[in-house]
Amino acid sequence: MNLLLNIDVPDVETGLRFYTSAFDLRVGRRFGTGFVELLGWPSTVYLLAKEAGTVGAGGDFRRYTRHWTPVHADIVVDDVDAAVARAVGAGAKLEAPAKDAAYGRIAMLADPFGHGFCLLQFNRQGYDALLAG
Repeated sequence: MNLLLNIDVPDVETGLRFYTSAFDLRVGRRFGTGFVELLGWPSTVYLLAKEAGTVGAGGDFRRYTRHWTPVHADIVVDDVDAAVARAVGAGAKLEAPAKDAAYGRIAMLADPFGHGFCLLQFNRQGYDALLAG
């Protein structure tokens, strides 16, 4: 099995600028003008051009203002503070600054299209720290 991450965006070129600048991803292949493969994470990322207001899965209409979903990406980084600065510089919105947790440090952000994500820096114990006690 393999996991692919598909991210709907209203404009692929804007998405490319954000995801390559914020996370150092690189273009793998282009499938026309509205479908781009990004490489550099353990899972391949695909940016898909989908206009706001079009119907997505489950009959919901796509919207690119900030929206909540129970599924989001946790992006593991070596230095969460540097990663936050880079993501914000690329256009992300910081929603909760980096804070310490038993397993490391975490910050909550949203990309320019309203998709939430977390930047996570594990300490030596990682999630195993939650098993103690």
